[in-house]
Amino acid sequence: MIMNHRMVRLGTLLFSLSALAQTPEARQVLGRVEALAPQYKAMSRTIWENPELGFSEFKSSKLIMEDLRKAGFRIQENVAGMPTAFVAEYGSGKPVIGIIGEYDALPGLSQDSVPERKPRVEGAPGHGCGHNLFGTASALAAVAVKERMEASKIPGTIRYYGTPSEEGGAGKVYMIRAGAFKDADVVLAWHPWDANLADDNSWLANISAKVRFYGKAAHAAGAPEAGRSALDGVEIMTHAVNLLREHVPQETRMHYIITKGGAAANIVPDFAEVHIIVRHPDLRMLREIWERVQNCAQAGATGSGTRVEIEVVSGYANFKTNSTLRDLLDRNLRIVGGVTYTAEEAEFAERVRGTVGSLDLPPLGSASQIQKPKSTLSSVSTDVGDVSWNVPTGHFMAATLPPGVPLHSWQSTACTGTEIGRKGLIVAAKTLALSATDLLRSPELVKSAKAAFDNVMAGQTYRSVIPEGRKPPLPAAQ
Repeated sequence: MIMNHRMVRLGTLLFSLSALAQTPEARQVLGRVEALAPQYKAMSRTIWENPELGFSEFKSSKLIMEDLRKAGFRIQENVAGMPTAFVAEYGSGKPVIGIIGEYDALPGLSQDSVPERKPRVEGAPGHGCGHNLFGTASALAAVAVKERMEASKIPGTIRYYGTPSEEGGAGKVYMIRAGAFKDADVVLAWHPWDANLADDNSWLANISAKVRFYGKAAHAAGAPEAGRSALDGVEIMTHAVNLLREHVPQETRMHYIITKGGAAANIVPDFAEVHIIVRHPDLRMLREIWERVQNCAQAGATGSGTRVEIEVVSGYANFKTNSTLRDLLDRNLRIVGGVTYTAEEAEFAERVRGTVGSLDLPPLGSASQIQKPKSTLSSVSTDVGDVSWNVPTGHFMAATLPPGVPLHSWQSTACTGTEIGRKGLIVAAKTLALSATDLLRSPELVKSAKAAFDNVMAGQTYRSVIPEGRKPPLPAAQ
């Protein structure tokens, strides 16, 4: 009965907050997002045209940081010793409402904003995950909320987290360790997607490691018996990993590339390296699976007569969903509505979708719909998961891609540089701005989000899979 009473009470609270869209304040918040939209759309395109890999997002982070500084935010730079990490905030006191922004690109996904494969610079990075939209939408929302706080003298703090290297670098983990999130009451985040929905799944925890084998070089034809092949060690390990796939939970993902396999075919390789990522929706189960993967590596060394070293270079926790924030984001997404394409945009979208190779694409019109929150497991990972183990975190997706177009593809890079992507940026910014305003205006809502967090975290403590004391893997030039 207590649980039912709480649910009814929360439902009543969210119902009353949903009426916010009809209030003068809400119209003003949404109006400011619309008024500022051209500026941030242009910013997203500038970042798209200058893609930068993780920990090297100097132009991108500076562009957003300086914009927030001009808007009246206080800036803390070089957070956790990372030159492209920063925290911007306005206001003072409680509650502290954070909004996460990302801006790193992916290697090898350079692409022009056209519906056929055409790299802007062959082999260069590209925004195939839409972080050019992610970082700017979050900044737009933060500025709109700041202006509303200033005009109405709303107490509290709005904070923007500029987080580097989500794509494998776990920048947020180092920011957590530096205490950047410790006083936040609630954090909101979103991600580019091919649909609009509030997030209700755990994503996947992951461990990313470099496994290095050391052998003995020799002439591969003249004296093979004198050599010990490091590449043999890699191949034995990866074969064992592939056999292991049959004996791990089906939600597990294991994928790797051989980053170094030798110098020449006529030399027994004395060094070889494999980069492997292992994922599972539960951090505790992931640790158990990782132990078995390490055994596969040891088997490779034993079988090949080589020596192996294993370095965990990164890792993310699974996402802890928050029912209060999920419902809040769902309501505000429905207030904002989805994306509607012009005839020209629809033609572009259909041409891109035609290159995907799938025969079962969702209807193009589904980009205008708001889907119900789904608990269906998403088989990807994000270091927002680590944030969710430390502070109540709400997460949602906005349709910056035509339905059925996958992230991490040239097709997604093409779309994130067009008005198709930028329309999703505005959906996200409006949803974030409304939700942050709700939280600043309602102590009860913040209290409910914290209670939901305490419930999912009962009996659990956060410990990153990245070894303690490890420093952010900044480029050597820094």
